[in-house]
Amino acid sequence: MFLTDVLERNGVAGPVSANSKRHALQTVAELAERGLGIDSDIIFQGLMDREKLSSTGVGLGVAVPHAALKGLTRMHGVFVRLDTPVDFESIDDVPVDLIFALFAPEDAGSEHLRALAKVSRVLRQKSLRDALRQVDNADALYALLNQDHAQSTSAA
Repeated sequence: MFLTDVLERNGVAGPVSANSKRHALQTVAELAERGLGIDSDIIFQGLMDREKLSSTGVGLGVAVPHAALKGLTRMHGVFVRLDTPVDFESIDDVPVDLIFALFAPEDAGSEHLRALAKVSRVLRQKSLRDALRQVDNADALYALLNQDHAQSTSAA
Protein backbone atom coordinates (compact mmCIF):
# COMPACT_ATOMS: atom_id res chain seq x y z
CA MET A 1 0.00 0.00 0.00
CA PHE A 2 1.16 3.51 -0.86
CA LEU A 3 -0.10 6.73 0.71
CA THR A 4 -1.43 7.76 -2.68
CA ASP A 5 -3.66 4.68 -2.66
CA VAL A 6 -5.76 6.42 0.00
CA LEU A 7 -4.83 10.09 -0.45
CA GLU A 8 -6.17 12.20 -3.30
CA ARG A 9 -4.97 15.69 -4.19
CA ASN A 10 -8.21 17.30 -2.96
CA GLY A 11 -7.65 15.62 0.40
CA VAL A 12 -4.60 17.73 1.25
CA ALA A 13 -4.60 21.18 2.85
CA GLY A 14 -2.09 23.43 4.46
CA PRO A 15 -0.94 25.37 6.09
CA VAL A 16 -4.24 25.96 7.90
CA SER A 17 -5.05 27.59 11.21
CA ALA A 18 -6.52 25.75 14.18
CA ASN A 19 -6.46 26.81 17.80
CA SER A 20 -7.18 23.44 19.42
CA LYS A 21 -7.31 19.70 18.82
CA ARG A 22 -11.08 19.96 18.39
CA HIS A 23 -10.74 22.75 15.82
CA ALA A 24 -8.06 20.77 13.95
CA LEU A 25 -10.34 17.72 13.79
CA GLN A 26 -13.23 19.90 12.55
CA THR A 27 -10.94 21.13 9.77
CA VAL A 28 -10.04 17.53 8.90
CA ALA A 29 -13.73 16.57 8.84
CA GLU A 30 -14.64 19.48 6.56
CA LEU A 31 -11.86 18.57 4.13
CA ALA A 32 -12.87 14.90 4.23
CA GLU A 33 -16.52 15.74 3.51
CA ARG A 34 -15.56 17.01 0.05
CA GLY A 35 -13.88 13.77 -0.94
CA LEU A 36 -16.06 11.28 0.88
CA GLY A 37 -19.50 12.71 0.31
CA ILE A 38 -20.31 12.15 3.98
CA ASP A 39 -21.51 15.01 6.19
CA SER A 40 -18.64 16.62 8.10
CA ASP A 41 -20.60 16.36 11.38
CA ILE A 42 -20.70 12.56 11.04
CA ILE A 43 -16.99 12.45 10.19
CA PHE A 44 -16.14 14.77 13.08
CA GLN A 45 -18.16 12.66 15.53
CA GLY A 46 -16.35 9.51 14.36
CA LEU A 47 -13.00 11.19 14.93
CA MET A 48 -14.02 12.49 18.36
CA ASP A 49 -15.37 9.09 19.41
CA ARG A 50 -11.99 7.57 18.57
CA GLU A 51 -10.11 10.32 20.44
CA LYS A 52 -12.14 9.54 23.57
CA LEU A 53 -10.50 6.10 23.64
CA SER A 54 -6.98 7.58 23.55
CA SER A 55 -5.18 10.32 21.70
CA THR A 56 -4.10 9.59 18.15
CA GLY A 57 -1.10 11.90 18.59
CA VAL A 58 1.68 9.44 17.83
CA GLY A 59 4.58 11.74 18.65
CA LEU A 60 7.07 13.95 16.84
CA GLY A 61 4.34 16.49 16.06
CA VAL A 62 2.27 13.91 14.15
CA ALA A 63 -1.30 12.71 14.67
CA VAL A 64 -3.07 9.89 12.83
CA PRO A 65 -6.75 10.25 13.73
CA HIS A 66 -9.01 7.63 12.23
CA ALA A 67 -12.59 6.47 12.08
CA ALA A 68 -14.69 3.75 10.50
CA LEU A 69 -17.56 5.31 8.57
CA LYS A 70 -20.75 3.81 7.22
CA GLY A 71 -21.04 4.08 3.45
CA LEU A 72 -17.34 3.86 2.56
CA THR A 73 -16.22 1.08 0.23
CA ARG A 74 -12.46 1.69 0.53
CA MET A 75 -9.87 3.46 2.67
CA HIS A 76 -9.56 7.24 2.31
CA GLY A 77 -7.00 9.64 3.71
CA VAL A 78 -6.81 13.36 4.42
CA PHE A 79 -3.64 15.28 5.23
CA VAL A 80 -3.57 18.66 6.95
CA ARG A 81 -0.55 20.72 7.94
CA LEU A 82 -1.32 23.26 10.63
CA ASP A 83 0.44 26.61 10.57
CA THR A 84 0.85 26.47 14.36
CA PRO A 85 1.02 23.22 16.35
CA VAL A 86 -1.80 22.42 18.78
CA ASP A 87 -1.90 20.28 21.91
CA PHE A 88 -3.11 16.84 20.87
CA GLU A 89 -2.38 15.01 24.13
CA SER A 90 0.31 13.12 22.20
CA ILE A 91 2.29 10.32 23.77
CA ASP A 92 5.42 12.54 23.85
CA ASP A 93 3.54 15.76 24.79
CA VAL A 94 4.81 17.45 21.59
CA PRO A 95 2.12 19.64 19.95
CA VAL A 96 0.87 18.42 16.57
CA ASP A 97 1.12 20.19 13.23
CA LEU A 98 1.03 17.21 10.83
CA ILE A 99 -2.27 15.33 10.69
CA PHE A 100 -2.88 12.32 8.44
CA ALA A 101 -6.46 11.13 9.01
CA LEU A 102 -7.67 7.75 7.80
CA PHE A 103 -11.25 6.76 7.12
CA ALA A 104 -12.17 3.12 6.70
CA PRO A 105 -15.27 1.17 5.77
CA GLU A 106 -16.95 -0.27 8.85
CA ASP A 107 -15.76 -3.76 7.92
CA ALA A 108 -12.18 -2.86 6.90
CA GLY A 109 -10.47 -4.98 9.57
CA SER A 110 -6.82 -5.64 8.83
CA GLU A 111 -6.76 -3.23 5.87
CA HIS A 112 -7.37 -0.39 8.32
CA LEU A 113 -4.52 -1.59 10.56
CA ARG A 114 -2.12 -1.90 7.60
CA ALA A 115 -2.96 1.63 6.49
CA LEU A 116 -2.39 3.01 10.00
CA ALA A 117 0.96 1.22 10.19
CA LYS A 118 2.04 2.53 6.77
CA VAL A 119 1.13 6.15 7.58
CA SER A 120 2.91 5.96 10.93
CA ARG A 121 6.01 4.41 9.35
CA VAL A 122 6.22 7.00 6.58
CA LEU A 123 5.70 9.96 8.93
CA ARG A 124 8.44 8.71 11.28
CA GLN A 125 10.93 9.77 8.58
CA LYS A 126 12.49 12.98 9.90
CA SER A 127 13.42 14.21 6.43
CA LEU A 128 9.79 13.95 5.27
CA ARG A 129 8.41 15.66 8.38
CA ASP A 130 10.94 18.47 7.97
CA ALA A 131 10.08 18.88 4.29
CA LEU A 132 6.33 18.91 4.99
CA ARG A 133 6.88 21.69 7.52
CA GLN A 134 8.79 23.81 5.02
CA VAL A 135 6.31 23.98 2.14
CA ASP A 136 3.46 26.45 2.03
CA ASN A 137 0.80 25.01 -0.25
CA ALA A 138 -1.30 21.91 -0.70
CA ASP A 139 0.20 20.96 -4.08
CA ALA A 140 3.70 20.84 -2.59
CA LEU A 141 2.44 18.83 0.41
CA TYR A 142 0.76 16.32 -1.90
CA ALA A 143 3.92 16.04 -4.01
CA LEU A 144 6.02 15.28 -0.92
CA LEU A 145 3.56 12.64 0.28
CA ASN A 146 3.49 11.20 -3.24
CA GLN A 147 7.28 10.74 -3.17
CA ASP A 148 6.71 7.72 -0.95
CA HIS A 149 5.11 6.04 -3.97
CA ALA A 150 7.80 7.18 -6.39
CA GLN A 151 10.66 6.04 -4.11
CA SER A 152 9.03 2.68 -3.42
CA THR A 153 8.39 2.12 -7.11
CA SER A 154 11.93 3.03 -8.17
CA ALA A 155 13.41 0.79 -5.47
CA ALA A 156 11.51 -2.22 -6.82
